[in-house]
This record gives sequence, structure tokens and C-alpha cells, in this order.
Amino acid sequence: MASVALALTAPSAGAAAPPASSAGCDAARGAVVGSLGTLTQRHGLAGAAVEVVDGRCGQWRAARGVADLGTGRPMNAKDRLRIGSVSKTFTATVVVQLAAEGRIGLDAPVERYLPGLIRGNGHDRRTITVRQLLQHTSGLPDHVEAFVDRPVNEWRYRHFEPRELIATALRLPRPDKKWHYSTTNTVIAGLVVEKVTGRGIEAEVTRRIIEPLDLRDTYWPGDDTRIRGPHSRSYFRDADAPDGTRSPRVDGTEWNVTFGGAGGALVSAPSDVGRFFGALLGGKLLPARWLAEMKRTVPADPDRLWPGARYGLGLIASPLECGGWWWGHGGTVPGGHRALGAVGPGGRSVSLALNEVPDTDRAEEDFHAVVNTAFCADRTERADRIEPTDRTDRTDHAKETP
Repeated sequence: MASVALALTAPSAGAAAPPASSAGCDAARGAVVGSLGTLTQRHGLAGAAVEVVDGRCGQWRAARGVADLGTGRPMNAKDRLRIGSVSKTFTATVVVQLAAEGRIGLDAPVERYLPGLIRGNGHDRRTITVRQLLQHTSGLPDHVEAFVDRPVNEWRYRHFEPRELIATALRLPRPDKKWHYSTTNTVIAGLVVEKVTGRGIEAEVTRRIIEPLDLRDTYWPGDDTRIRGPHSRSYFRDADAPDGTRSPRVDGTEWNVTFGGAGGALVSAPSDVGRFFGALLGGKLLPARWLAEMKRTVPADPDRLWPGARYGLGLIASPLECGGWWWGHGGTVPGGHRALGAVGPGGRSVSLALNEVPDTDRAEEDFHAVVNTAFCADRTERADRIEPTDRTDRTDHAKETP
């Protein structure tokens, strides 16, 4: 579990070549490797990997631990994994693209596109808007909560239809907070896309994002429980262990992720995740006005994300310890894969992959510390900590935010 890999590669297209020698870049790489080691050695996670791309230090990858506990194969930042809720940003981007084309109204009620879909349990389908779906302010429950306490093998290999997931959510108690993270919101957003375009969200994400950006490791798996191509295996802890003991690991690589659908089913790799967020936040997928709409945020519930996080339209804004913010999204799947893609000050992108989810608060904090280290280790100046624009300020829809 102590294996370490560090690879330096040519910078991505458009990135400036790194200097021949940079003490700051070398120190940053060393700090990131150390923070990955904290996850695998102190907290005992199977494997962790990161890819970092910017114009000053170039493109580089690092990994600690193992991708496969059975063979001992080292973790590799080139491997594919399930990216979970990072899928939400792909879906949200397509919705906002359609809004920019005048085909979807962000502030239009969902009822306009999917009449009768949201009904019962006190939900007013006339007032829930597309924007609220993407922002998680719709007041809808999360269907995933209906599965977490059930035996895993009851639903691990099952196929779920989007409308089945929505019906499951609508039977759950209503959230008691204004902002409530709900994969159901994104599943509904995917159906809005299908209604407007006549094609499923999978086809539209592929046509509008995956193919134009040449994301060769990114695909929708459908009902295939395996991951195609080189990939890390993933692990989760057995919930049935006796009290007071750490449960054994279970291999969770094979899983039918239709339960996540538009909000959680994609397979990808760190390089593709970084390229996607770099293109999105670099203005290559949306006009500036519509990217600004995605970056209008509301405070997120720290119990569902983490302290200081804010949420836009399928985008998380998170404060950095060295000042400024990173923009991106994280994702977790029950089988044990976790991904995070983010772009920070100066355009640096960071893509992180785990094949086992942290299971303590301290391990979770150290996971986020990897991201802070990747953005901050070689920063000599402190960025201004400007708050992302709150959605309640509607006076300038075209205003960019940091």
C-alpha cells in the first residue's frame, strides 16, 4: 500500500510548457504526493491518484497505494473509474446549453416540459423550476436515501428507470432545509433534456460534450456492471460488521449504476474530468453569460457537502485556504469510487480519484486537504477571497464571478 508513482507529461494543448527546473513546482508535487500518502497510509484507503494541469508547472500525475488489492497493481492516475455525481455537471451543462439556444427556460416550471411528473406529498409542481433542479433548491427528496439502508445486493445489480427513481423519491419525507442535495433533481433534468431534444441525456452529453472534447475514457455504461478498459477496482466496507470493529472491505467494482442515471452514472478518468472542467470554466462549452448563470450560487448545507461550499447550476464553489475559490464537482458511488474535478485561480485544474471512500471525519478532511494542497502548495501570493455571486442578487445576469 506504500507504492508511489509520479509521472511528468507534456502539458495539455494550449498550456504553456513548464520551466526546465522549478523549485516551487517540485515542492508542490512533493506536497501533493505526501497528502495522497496520508490517505493511503494514515487512513488505510486502498489507492489515491491525482492529475494536475496548469501553464506554469505543466501536466503531471501522482498516485499512492494500489488499484487492485488482489494483484497489488499500483494505483494509476490514467485509470478509469466511476465518477458518480461529477455526472451532474455534464448534465447541467447540456441543460444550460439548451437554455442558451432558447429551447429551455431556466426559470420555467418543470411542469411545462413534464406535465404531471411531480405530484403528491405536498409538492407544488407549478412552482418547481428547471433552475431549482440544477441548484438543489427544488425541495425534492433524494431517491438515493431510499437505498442506503437496504441490503446492498437487493439493488446493486438492478436496472432502474428514471421515472421509477422519481416515484421513489416522491414517497420520501420532504426535506426540512431550503438547500437539499438530491440526485433526483438531475434525473428529472435529464428527462427535460429528452423531452426537448427527442434524445436521451446520454446521447446529448455524448454529442455535445464527450465527442467534441475527445473524452476517450468517458462513457455511459448503461446496464453494464463492468468498467471497460484499464480501471482501478473499487472497495467499500461491509456494513454488517460487529459493533466496535472495522468492517472488512468488499469489492464494489461491478455495479449497475442506473440508480444514479443522469446524476451519477458516468465512467471517466482524471485526465478527461480535468479536460471537461477546463473547457467548461474556460468558456469553451457555453457563452460567457450562460457560464455566469451556472456560477450563481447559494449556500450549500455543510452537512451534505462541507463548510463554506456554495452551489450553482451543477457546480460547486469551494473556498481555498490560500484564498480564492475552486469551481468543480465531486462524486461518490456506493461501490467505493470517488472523483473530484476542479479549476482554481489561474486556471489550474486538479482531478482526484480514490478507489475507496473515506469512512471517518478526519479522513474526509484529509481528502479535501489534497485538493487544497494541489492548488495552494506553490502559491506565493494570496488571492482575494471574493464570495461567489449569490442567486438572490438578480440585478446583473451577465456578471462573472471568481
